[in-house]
Amino acid sequence: MTKLHIRGKQVPCAGILFDKDGTLLDFLQLWGPWAESLLNQLESKLTELGASFTVEREQVLGTVRDRGGHLIGYDLLGPLAIATVDESNGLLAGQLYAAGMPWNEAITTIRHLSSVAMHEVRQRKRAEPMPGLIAFLQNCREACIPLAVVTSDSTIAAEEHMDWMGIRSYFTSIVGSDRVSRGKPDGEAAVLACRELHIHPREAVVIGDSNGDMQMGRNAGVSYRIGFCPLVKGSDYLHDADVIIQNYHELKVT
Repeated sequence: MTKLHIRGKQVPCAGILFDKDGTLLDFLQLWGPWAESLLNQLESKLTELGASFTVEREQVLGTVRDRGGHLIGYDLLGPLAIATVDESNGLLAGQLYAAGMPWNEAITTIRHLSSVAMHEVRQRKRAEPMPGLIAFLQNCREACIPLAVVTSDSTIAAEEHMDWMGIRSYFTSIVGSDRVSRGKPDGEAAVLACRELHIHPREAVVIGDSNGDMQMGRNAGVSYRIGFCPLVKGSDYLHDADVIIQNYHELKVT
C-alpha cells in the first residue's frame, strides 16, 4: 500500500478525503465577501422593520472585523466556518422572525439575499488553492492515490469552486451536504466518499481544518486524521487530529 509521509512517520494510505473550504482553498477570500454582503443586506432589512440584530453583528455568523470595520477573520468554531448553507439560512431567518416577520417570509427573504450574495461571489471567482496544494495533488496522482472532497457546501458549488482553481480533475469523488442525510461530524459523508473511491474507510486519511472534519474521520473509522492550520498557535481547537500541519509541503506520498 502507498505510504503518506509526514514528519518522519509513514502512514498506510489507499485514499485521501479533503475538506474544501479552509483546506483546499483560502476560506476568507471566498466566503468573506459572501458573509459581508449577506449581513449588509440583512441589516438593511432589519432597519426597514425598525429592528436590529438580536446579538452583536459579528456574532451572527462568527465574523471578525478590525476597528475600521474590515473583515479580517472568522470564528473557526462558528456558523460561517462550520454550518451548511441551509443551517446558515435558518440562523439568519431567525433574525427576521425576531423582528416580527412571519417565518415563511423570513426564510424566503434570506434565501433570496443569499442568492444575491452568491451571485457576487460567482462574478469575482476568488478561489485560490492553499500553498503547496497543487504540487501535493500532482504527487498523489503520480502515486495513483484516489482523492475525494467531503464538504458542508453543496456538491454543485464545490465542483464550481474547484473548477475555478483548476483542480477538479484530481478528484474522483465529491460529496456535498446534499448527498447525505447527516452532515459533519457524522461519518456518513466520509463512508460514501470511500465507497466511491473503492476503498475501506480504515484505509483512508482525512485532511481538514475543523474539528468537525476530524470527528467525521473518527466516526467513519479512517486510519489517520490530519488537521490543517496555517497558524500553529491557533490549532488548539483540532482536538481530534492525529497530527496538525501548516502547509502541504509537509506531506508526501510514495
